[in-house]
Amino acid sequence: MKRIEICIGLSVLALSAKSQVKESQPNIIYIIMDDLGYGDIGCYGSGKIETPNIDRLCKDGISFTQHYTGSPVSAPARCVLMTGMHSGHAQIRANDEMAYRGAIMNYDSMYVHPNLEGQYPLKANTMTIGRMMQQAGYVTGCYGKWGLGAPGSEGTPNKQGFDSFYGYNCQLLAHSYYPDHLWDNDKRVDLPDNNLNVQYGKGTYSQDLIHSKALAFLDEAAKDKDKPFFMWYPTIIPHAELIVPEDSIIKKFRGKYPEKPYRGAEPGSPGFRKGGYCTQFYPHATFAAMVYRLDVYVGQIVQKLKDMGVYDNTIIIFSSDNGPHMEGGADPDFFNSNGIWRGYKRDVYEGGIRVPMIISWPGRVQPNTETDFMCSFWDLMPTFREVLDLKVDTRNMDGVSILPLLQNRKGQKEHEYLYFEFLEMNGRQAVRKGDWKLVHMNIRGNKPYYELYNLASDPSEKHNVLNLFPKKADELKTIMKEAHTEDPNWPLFR
Repeated sequence: MKRIEICIGLSVLALSAKSQVKESQPNIIYIIMDDLGYGDIGCYGSGKIETPNIDRLCKDGISFTQHYTGSPVSAPARCVLMTGMHSGHAQIRANDEMAYRGAIMNYDSMYVHPNLEGQYPLKANTMTIGRMMQQAGYVTGCYGKWGLGAPGSEGTPNKQGFDSFYGYNCQLLAHSYYPDHLWDNDKRVDLPDNNLNVQYGKGTYSQDLIHSKALAFLDEAAKDKDKPFFMWYPTIIPHAELIVPEDSIIKKFRGKYPEKPYRGAEPGSPGFRKGGYCTQFYPHATFAAMVYRLDVYVGQIVQKLKDMGVYDNTIIIFSSDNGPHMEGGADPDFFNSNGIWRGYKRDVYEGGIRVPMIISWPGRVQPNTETDFMCSFWDLMPTFREVLDLKVDTRNMDGVSILPLLQNRKGQKEHEYLYFEFLEMNGRQAVRKGDWKLVHMNIRGNKPYYELYNLASDPSEKHNVLNLFPKKADELKTIMKEAHTEDPNWPLFR
């Protein structure tokens, strides 16, 4: 493990600051973006999108260069994060839509039939991060996209550890920024100004509304200073489709980039009624404006914490659920969204699963530092467990606590390997051990195959060296086999 100290001599400053911080359970805010690429923010190398508030979090905390999501798509990534189990053991291993299970769609509304809204649910009484926080006496809230259990199921946020929820239950609906409804806990909230009779883009922008509810949660939490809070903020930005309100933010970016209009569905058309992505004449400017808008949200959250007087006792985590997408007119190649990494969303190559992570914790985490420690979504739950000093059983979890790393002390455990599986596209697997990575492709197809890469010498995964290192490939194949637990709900093999 290598730790790069960007600012020399700050360890003494950090220790001094630590002694001034109130010794109490920290508040925790976890912000997760949707399909944000590794290179889409300034502190991770973006030269085309401004993200000053996220960059400031970087300066205030530690950034990770080898952090991985739990899966290259939404629902299983969130399941891994919430339960601390990688995708070879997780309850949910794919984007399993209730609408597809029901095999009917209702085009009289913008998306799916209400009785078929949502995704395959987490089981009742699952030990999630939210439930663990509740057991520790935290007030818990989730604001954004859920995707882990349809309305009325055992998998809804209120039944999985969150006192309050506002946003999208269903990730299919979350493809639209102007949905016809959202959910306030278990109550459906219709948005009558977002319908096909209103000019699209002139109604209620869902992210502004959800963000206002998140800020209100913080205001409410401020009333009880003796009770800590945990807020999970899974925004849908910058997931397709590409659209933002006509305000000063979009005007900031129009004319800044070359543009090729994306021809999607128009309001009133059958394609739009079925949930097709809208036409966008300024796709580059709009994508940049969406990321910048989220950056403004981040700044407002930080300022709210400072106004409340709790910023110095709050852990803020920022990350993304998987690599960049290409739907709806998005152009990750133009923005260099995946940096030097190969692949995009749905890939188990680095570009699909390596994501940014920033952790700010004033007085505890040494500011303006960077680490190449290899970690993943399934490490967050064990980390929170250690932060809270809880006796939650972690034997079924695959993660390791990264608290020693955050506190710059000895005793940090390292992963023997990281494992990923993905059920779509005929099935895919990946194992990373040290610098070596084995990829298994087209698993349920007629010609499955393996690829082997050394990320130290070939970080972009351009040179398959499977035939040159057969013993290393066999070693990783064994790990791949042991890491996967077969589940009839999620068949990886034929």
